[in-house]
Amino acid sequence: MLTDIEIAQSVKMDHIKNVAAKLDITEEELEYYGKYKAKLSDELWERVKDNKDGKLILVTAINPTPAGEGKTTTSVGLGEAFGKLNKKAVIALREPSLGPCFGIKGGAAGGGYAQVVPMEDLNLHFTGDFHAITSANNLLAALLDNHIQQGNALRIDTNQVVWKRCLDMNDRVLRNVVVGLGAKADGVVREDHFVITVASEIMAILCLAEDMEDLKARLSRIVVAYNFDGEPVTAGQLNAVGAMAALLKDAIKPNLIQTVEHTPAIVHGGPFANIAHGCNSVRATRYALKLADYVVTEAGFGADLGAEKFFDIKCRMAGLKPDAVVLVATVRALKYNGGVPKAETGIENLDALKKGIVNLEKHIENLQKYNVPVVVTLNRFTSDTDAELEYVKNFCEERGCEFALSEVWAKGGEGGIELANKVLKTLETKESHFKVLYDDSLSIKQKIETVAKEIYGADGVTYDAAASKAIDRIEALGFGNVPVCMAKNQYSLSDDAKKLGRPTGFTVNIREAYISAGAGFVVAITGTIMTMPGLPKEPAANRIDVNEDGVITGLF
Repeated sequence: MLTDIEIAQSVKMDHIKNVAAKLDITEEELEYYGKYKAKLSDELWERVKDNKDGKLILVTAINPTPAGEGKTTTSVGLGEAFGKLNKKAVIALREPSLGPCFGIKGGAAGGGYAQVVPMEDLNLHFTGDFHAITSANNLLAALLDNHIQQGNALRIDTNQVVWKRCLDMNDRVLRNVVVGLGAKADGVVREDHFVITVASEIMAILCLAEDMEDLKARLSRIVVAYNFDGEPVTAGQLNAVGAMAALLKDAIKPNLIQTVEHTPAIVHGGPFANIAHGCNSVRATRYALKLADYVVTEAGFGADLGAEKFFDIKCRMAGLKPDAVVLVATVRALKYNGGVPKAETGIENLDALKKGIVNLEKHIENLQKYNVPVVVTLNRFTSDTDAELEYVKNFCEERGCEFALSEVWAKGGEGGIELANKVLKTLETKESHFKVLYDDSLSIKQKIETVAKEIYGADGVTYDAAASKAIDRIEALGFGNVPVCMAKNQYSLSDDAKKLGRPTGFTVNIREAYISAGAGFVVAITGTIMTMPGLPKEPAANRIDVNEDGVITGLF
């Protein structure tokens, strides 16, 4: 059996101009990055901005398990299936982070015959967007420390510096560091911290910004520290905005690539959903909606994280109205949620399936709270039995959802036609009446508690003293009317990764909260979630190599 990267490398890619032509994009409206990658120009936007929007379809999933779900694979395969049905479709995805590529996950471009290419480029340096974000983030950090060193005219309290450096790598030793050691000219000694690039506020800003003007306005509002009077100090006050924007001038433009079946894919931005807002850029989604009749996008991890943030942050801010949601699961993952060890998930076990399907049930209920029609799809494995598949099908249909099997990993678009037809049927027969979960006027704690109770199923929320104090300060500074971005583990609906299925009788603990003023939301950190991951005992990096012909191996 071929690996994902072997399948990707076996595909003869179309020149990107031919892929663009499927969306009626001309060569003059592309900015080429070689033969198979391009950025979409501002001139293109000016031409298409008044086009009628296509249908927006979100792909999300149950909580991830070691047994696998295949959300990105389903997103890609659904887009390919629309192509098989002669529909004008485009896929809008996030860019992968180097951290997981070299950590646990390996590549993140879909899988099998439902993946985007060039796979190696996408998973590694791609068009340099993440490097630009990293550079802009660290430029701001350097300007901040230089300001303190050069007299500190803004009276920054070095014990209240909140801006962190970043790196697009899993590197636990950088979570807590001391900077400024050495001679007096080497800076002021203080504690500092790193986050992974996908958790940087600049990543969130890039993904939420409407245009360069909005980008600069958001950059200006970033709170980097507090002064001795407890007042916020911003990037604008440090005169950092122009230089940061210069570093981001190309990164703000969405990227166009293709699937293994040459379906257009707009891939741009990449915040994680467990520690950030988990969606591709607003600009990419807007381009996609103006260029195609059907837009397939995804949000990170399970629906409790990615979908909630897609709805309550991205759609709220950008005025987007999704038309349907595809909820991805596997029989194996449901049995894992029912207590079956990973090694035994390929054995028929209806009792475990019935026990674990409560995780799927909760995600269905959550999505229906947003008044968007739901289609459930199972990524099919050869070990799935007819009895198991029939049980899940009946379970979903009893809850008002369309149901379809998906075999896109093995068959590409052909394996997604059943799903595509169910999505088309849903779009034709069920109207979306999308609404967000909570109102802007609620207090920050009320918003946190709404998400915890309604989406996670918690009995309530507890707050560490530092978090409670931080929330009071955020509201006193006038930021009480923004949405909340919950940083929570992805494996459980609760803040305890070991509680599988549909946990009950638990509370969610908020240990830290801070304002991302440029992004426009409050981050609430639960449990032991880390914004700088570490590498596992056997990193995926150990398997990655390149031969003398420049061919990369081991990326999945």
